[in-house]
Amino acid sequence: MRTQPPPLGANRNFTLFWAGEGISVLGSMTTTVVLPLIAVTQFDAGPFWMGLLAGAIWLPWLVLGLFAGAWVDRSDPRRVMMAADLAAAAAIGTVPVAWAAGVLTLPHLVVAALGVGCSTVFFRTAYAAFLPRVVASDDLERANARLFGTESAMQIGGPGVGGLLVQIFSAAYAVVIDVVGYLASFVCLARMRPDELAPATDQPARRPMWTQVREGVSIVARDPFLRFFSIQGGVSNFALTGYGALLVLFMVRDLGLEPGSVGLVMAVGAVGGLLGATVATRTTTWLGNAGALRWLQVLGGPPALLVGLAWPGPGAALVGVGSLVVGVGVVGANVVRRSFTMRYVPAELLGRTTATSAVLNFGTMPLAGLVAGALGTWLGVRETILLMGALHALCSLSVFVGPYRRGRSMPGQPMAMWTSGSTATARNSSVT
Repeated sequence: MRTQPPPLGANRNFTLFWAGEGISVLGSMTTTVVLPLIAVTQFDAGPFWMGLLAGAIWLPWLVLGLFAGAWVDRSDPRRVMMAADLAAAAAIGTVPVAWAAGVLTLPHLVVAALGVGCSTVFFRTAYAAFLPRVVASDDLERANARLFGTESAMQIGGPGVGGLLVQIFSAAYAVVIDVVGYLASFVCLARMRPDELAPATDQPARRPMWTQVREGVSIVARDPFLRFFSIQGGVSNFALTGYGALLVLFMVRDLGLEPGSVGLVMAVGAVGGLLGATVATRTTTWLGNAGALRWLQVLGGPPALLVGLAWPGPGAALVGVGSLVVGVGVVGANVVRRSFTMRYVPAELLGRTTATSAVLNFGTMPLAGLVAGALGTWLGVRETILLMGALHALCSLSVFVGPYRRGRSMPGQPMAMWTSGSTATARNSSVT
């Protein structure tokens, strides 16, 4: 077996991995538009069902997230990803089958979304563990750049493709592209050459899964930076998911947009994310990582209010403008924050702390869908979108009371750690 994978240009495994991921993300982003459109156009779904549908995608992170990392550490990540692809394809594939049989219902859509969400938790957790085995250490940055760039491009094109497919075909049949994407990812993973993968890292002696989970929670709870990132991310995701759950309903019913236009407007928001990833490095060079994180979050906060202020006709453009600017700020800040965290957290703790933060970040999202559905029914769709936008704006401005509220740079060295028995504890650090 090779000790290192071949160079990136000659790395067949990475080419397969990259191709499968790109096709899969295109299908997934198409479905983010198609499923809500099915609910609205075929079943006249109201705010409650739209919130339930959005919440079903993210609920598995809250239930399974803390344990997915430990499971992946004990398994072959490639096989975990392959199993997740097949499970997701089966879950979403039931939608066109049920439609053809005349038995598709709103609860069926929610269950299908829940199945895809469960698969995503394990796929995304295994993804991070598998990539270092696919490419050599020196090629990781270039490999990640290609993967993230492709994902951003698919996020731009996917919603537009979804809206167009709904106009050409029945909405329920449009999700077939997502099934194809998952199966393509499975085939690409299956065709890899295991002898060209880097050997798996030796794992320490197994300890009870709950002990490892508890360590990650303790570290995040004690460290000021990780704690602030997790809480702020959870509140911000709650707000963004809340108004996102009602966005398709708002654009179709309140603004009178056609499905193709809905996909186009959502694609504009993804363009903002691509721009944010592009400017993040330059902004960090100019302002330092603390300064860049502060001002990118300020940029990506208040413009969320523009979405709820849109009106039919030319005023619908405010949805695209607001989504674009929010995307620049949110994704740019995510790039800066992730880079800092990878330097700040020791490698042996990164998996557990990342899993804990992911649960806090994503765990609020299913609740957001339910709350937004209830508020949309009680207050109104536009009013709920404005309320969620205001919450996101306030959360973004909380950077001025956080641990990086002053100074140019956050700590450049890993956080000070000490170990007592099997429990690692984070020592408080301060902004430099």
